[in-house]
Amino acid sequence: MNKNDLIQKLSDHSGLDKNTSAKAVDGVFDLITEALKAGDEVRVTGFGVFVVAERKGGKGRNPQTGEEITIKPSKQPRFRPGKQLKDSLN
Repeated sequence: MNKNDLIQKLSDHSGLDKNTSAKAVDGVFDLITEALKAGDEVRVTGFGVFVVAERKGGKGRNPQTGEEITIKPSKQPRFRPGKQLKDSLN
């Protein structure tokens, strides 16, 4: 399912028009992004937790040339599914 499919399903499920559904989906994504940028985590009870994980830097190799490269430290978004979401899949 892609973003357009999600918007269409939200529209069908909620009875909202497609424009309103698109604004709602975009708004939720924007709020999650803003919270993660601020270093906060986003907990959606029953669904899961969005967090920012620190990724260490280090040394690596370019697989094409074999040349050693330096990998910079970075922040990565992570999602940890909640128990209800996990249970619903099994």
